[in-house]
Amino acid sequence: MTTHLTHWGAFEAVSDGRRLTEVRPWSGDPEPMPLIENVASAQHHPTRIDRPHIRRGWLEHGPGAPGRGDEPFVPVSWDRAFELLSGELRRVYDEFGAESVYGGSYGWASAGRFHHAQSQVHRFLNCLGGYVRHVNSYSMGTSTVLLPHILGDLYWMLGNFTAKSVITEHTELIVAFGGLSPKNAAVTPGGVSRHHTRGWLAEARANGCRVVSVTPLRDDTPAEAGAEWLASRPGSDAALMLALAQVLDAEGLADNDFLARYTVGYDRFAAYLRGESDGVVKDPRWAEAITGVPADRIRALAHEMAAARTLVTVSWSLQRARYGEQPVWLGVVLAAMLGQIGLPGGGFGHGYGSTGSVGEPTRRLGVPRLAQGVNPVETFIPVARISDMLLNPGASYDYNGQRLVYPDIRLVYWCGGNPFHHHQDLARLRRAFARPDTIVVHDAFWTASARHADIVLPSTMTIERDDYGAGENDRMFFPMPALTRPHGEARDDYAIFAELSESLGVGKEFTEGRTAEEWLRDLYEQWRADLSARGTTMPSFDEFWAGEGITLPVAEPGQVVFADFRADPDAHPLTTPTGRIEIFSETIDGFGYADCPGHPVWLEPEEWLGGAAAQRFPLQLIANQPRTKLHSQLDVGAHSQSVKVAGREPVRLHPDEASARGLRDGDVVRLFNDRGSCLAGLVVDDAVRPGIAQLSTGAWYDPDPSDPTFCRHGNPNVLTADRPSSTLSQGSTGQLCLVQLEAFTGELPDLAVSAAPETLPVCD
Repeated sequence: MTTHLTHWGAFEAVSDGRRLTEVRPWSGDPEPMPLIENVASAQHHPTRIDRPHIRRGWLEHGPGAPGRGDEPFVPVSWDRAFELLSGELRRVYDEFGAESVYGGSYGWASAGRFHHAQSQVHRFLNCLGGYVRHVNSYSMGTSTVLLPHILGDLYWMLGNFTAKSVITEHTELIVAFGGLSPKNAAVTPGGVSRHHTRGWLAEARANGCRVVSVTPLRDDTPAEAGAEWLASRPGSDAALMLALAQVLDAEGLADNDFLARYTVGYDRFAAYLRGESDGVVKDPRWAEAITGVPADRIRALAHEMAAARTLVTVSWSLQRARYGEQPVWLGVVLAAMLGQIGLPGGGFGHGYGSTGSVGEPTRRLGVPRLAQGVNPVETFIPVARISDMLLNPGASYDYNGQRLVYPDIRLVYWCGGNPFHHHQDLARLRRAFARPDTIVVHDAFWTASARHADIVLPSTMTIERDDYGAGENDRMFFPMPALTRPHGEARDDYAIFAELSESLGVGKEFTEGRTAEEWLRDLYEQWRADLSARGTTMPSFDEFWAGEGITLPVAEPGQVVFADFRADPDAHPLTTPTGRIEIFSETIDGFGYADCPGHPVWLEPEEWLGGAAAQRFPLQLIANQPRTKLHSQLDVGAHSQSVKVAGREPVRLHPDEASARGLRDGDVVRLFNDRGSCLAGLVVDDAVRPGIAQLSTGAWYDPDPSDPTFCRHGNPNVLTADRPSSTLSQGSTGQLCLVQLEAFTGELPDLAVSAAPETLPVCD
């Protein structure tokens, strides 16, 4: 058995050289994930890309030829692909410069640290002169911008949030806005070696900790937590949190000494709570009308929070919505009003249940990885604004206090990731992808991104190449020797870029004269030497490669975030402008953004169940992360396919909603709104609040040839709106939108995504 690593966990495998013959969870994982079943079953699926392909129109008519996403592909040799691609890269860089190249890659393609697609493509483009980059992420782009203004750097916090072991020992009440989802906690960039979400929550419960899960989905928190379910309306969390704060303020439950010493701006926020600034008291009765949660329960919960050691935690899902800054900011404010920030088991958390790394002891050591080099191009976009960029070259927009201009992108180079999974309003993204002269994609599979490219180069899966890996803040560092030979003519991204860089005259800069195997050894041995100089001994590369992994040192048990700040805020100030928790932010207020003022507020979303739009589209779509895959990765795998209904992604609906529409479990249904429509397979489930249609992301986009707004497979992002969380963050809002749902009565269309696209005879 050989151990290998994925973003959702480690597994052990046996191979016959061509395929995996046995796959089982890593023996060290107490709660292994069934997602590993996707790996072996997907490797030789018909949607694997077996050799380089060029879109017919681009091949015959050159860059900018129309037809992207609609035309067949022409298989070519590697030599021909390199000739065409290197010539196009020379043309674009020479005629338009580096600011005309967008270096895509969302970075999730490989759990390995050397064959990390984002590092590879960015290093390559930096050797050519740079590229337009993205900042932030779809997962937490809103929080990444907001939190430095009011609490501190999010990435620092993610590695230092209070340890789960401390929570199980000290916390008496967890109020989890957005729940504590075990499916999301199963995943971390780079991998999770030991899953234990159910275990630590069961231990906390055994120690007397109560959990209140505020979410429209009961199973957002595992049964082991024994959670009370408060099924609030989606998008209304800010109103509920304001009402909790109003009770704390009005009934003398707020810790005024903490507020005075550790925060700034409470008086201005309190005036809003009390209705002094707008005439509306944000009390529980006001919140009940918005959230659907009874006023008496809101008032009682506020008292319970004040009487217990309470952790207020907010999932990343809440900030992936219109005005997503507000519930995150209010989570910080509630924790400050309780006065428990910096105490063991109390305070604020963001991401427990959103990723496996939050609450793990801080890892003391990094791991070897390939340097990306220096990008001399300063131009960037917030990642969720790619359609805006491509459709509006030269247009100006606001972001985090800056006035920026969208560049004129002529070439998109995407390596790792699938924007037709992450992005919203896919018909609009499809129009945006039609604009550049050339789109280049490296991928192992015919994803929607590959099908909307001009030059498609087949890359290996992790099981087909040598690498090593460790998850973000995970204590295990695994060797990852190749388990099988590559599928077809697939090549490692490094091998592709090495040959391209040589033909473009920058081979020495990209490879530094090393093969991939030499890079792995040299990076490891340099890492080992650096650690040795600091007194830490690691095995030689050969010993590491022959073993089953290294356990890396982590912080001592008892990690409590902001403990130093609480002990002495003057000696250990926060990294905010004032060094304190900013309940009112002069900086944000100074930007003058109406959709994100200087303190947290309730702002009514355009699409929610309490608004006028719900008269036409009476269901709130929750487009959350899937259970059977990571994002859209390996959607063709056996585990992902096992939950499909008539080949479509499942949509969950409360029994009352199904009955009102005359629907039964297993029916194929159509979800629609003004942006688009899709088919899905119905699952009737009372774990979903009435008024909700829960359709996870991840189904490969399968547009009808005559109507790209209609997805035959069940991708919810034909329905979601491509609008930002706010002007401040320009973050993704893909979690929520309004839809209607009805029985599908026509002839069930075939799926194109289960096979490779149409190809023409080989052209060399």
